[in-house]
Amino acid sequence: MNTPQYRIERDFLGELEVPADAYFGIDTYRAYKNFQISSYRFPRIFIKALGIIKLSAARANFKLGLLEEKIFKAIEKASQEVIEGKFDDQFIVDVFQTGSGTSTNMNANEVIASRANEILGGKRGDKKPVHPNDHVNKSQSSNDVIPSTIYLSATMLTMEKLIPSVDQLYKTLIQKSEEFKDIVRAGRTHLQDALPVTLGQNFSAYATMILHAKEEIEKSLERLKELPLGGTAVGTGLNAHPEFEKLAIDEIRKITGIDFKEAKNKFEIMQTLNGTLALHSAIKSLAASLMKISNDLRLLNSGPKTGLAELDLPALQPGSSIMPGKVNPVIPEAVNMVSARIFGNDVTITISVQAPLLELSTMMPIIGYTLLESIEIASNSCKNLADKCITGIKPNVKRMKEYAESTTMVITAIAPKIGYDNAALIAKKALETGKTIRELLIEEKIVSEKDVDKVLDIKKMTQGGIIS
Repeated sequence: MNTPQYRIERDFLGELEVPADAYFGIDTYRAYKNFQISSYRFPRIFIKALGIIKLSAARANFKLGLLEEKIFKAIEKASQEVIEGKFDDQFIVDVFQTGSGTSTNMNANEVIASRANEILGGKRGDKKPVHPNDHVNKSQSSNDVIPSTIYLSATMLTMEKLIPSVDQLYKTLIQKSEEFKDIVRAGRTHLQDALPVTLGQNFSAYATMILHAKEEIEKSLERLKELPLGGTAVGTGLNAHPEFEKLAIDEIRKITGIDFKEAKNKFEIMQTLNGTLALHSAIKSLAASLMKISNDLRLLNSGPKTGLAELDLPALQPGSSIMPGKVNPVIPEAVNMVSARIFGNDVTITISVQAPLLELSTMMPIIGYTLLESIEIASNSCKNLADKCITGIKPNVKRMKEYAESTTMVITAIAPKIGYDNAALIAKKALETGKTIRELLIEEKIVSEKDVDKVLDIKKMTQGGIIS
């Protein structure tokens, strides 16, 4: 006898064939059929966070006497399995869906209810004794569950992955700044010759950029630790027990170890999700710094014969399918593409946060998906840049010294003594004649041969002050 491929489920809109072996039900499958738009699905961390919210809600409802023990225990076990990732393949709804994320919330409700009924001896797709709306979704609405899930998942992923990766990159840059502290190179402003700097000073700047980005990210997380759970449909909390919010968020704190708290104003979060924009703005700032650092590394690595060739980046793979022996700065290039993606994601989130009308944000799924994508790719890029590029950088000390000593801008060190105009004429003459600043200072008896090394001490120039 052939096993049926579908089962018939019913709702107020009518009947629908649902895959017989699915844990999801009619609501999820309607959404699946309605939103055949992309291959984008919520990532593991989002599903885990959704499971944590359902588990916490069930525990709160049980403590309040709103769920009988056998139903609670089944929901608790099923929610834990969702948290562990056992049903990730059952979350099938496209990210481009109803703006409240109701389809994804119902996807979770149906999977958990179906599995809970299976635990209690029933079949997948049953709505008795455990109902997806009446029991799994008790004291909740998609309108408070989805923003809470976005805040929860983004906070967890940022704390577990992004901050450690940013911190690793910062420490690697600090190590290099110390390693390179005595290596002098020609500074360049406007891509033109400028005063000498040390390579260590360059890397200290990079490290501070990353440190500031980390501080901005950590500060922005405080807004995401306020959860609107308990606001139900519009923020008023209708159909939720007055103690539900506190008990559910207490459970979330216990499960995650993160100090989540009740929202100061649930209406604000449910209407705007502005906290996501604050976090993403900090990630955008990180991306801008990553792109600046990567472009500097690419430029300083340019060559090896026709570019600056001041730095050697690790050779990771052949760089050309036609030019033998070519090696490219592949990690900085990948980081640049990630930064570009994050800049685009920031536009998406900005539009999505400001677009909704009245009592509800109606672009929540794309906000959540895009924010989590940026956190993920920024995390991986920081780690990659540290491990596969920064750590293995080798300075071309000889080349950098040659550039630093030959630049006409070292004349700046003597400008306070001879005046700006006279110093400019000497710099111009050096360019016209091909003579060095050192030669011209001696030739024109501005500085004695005995004192010229002291005046043109390029290492001392990197330390500021006036060279006498």
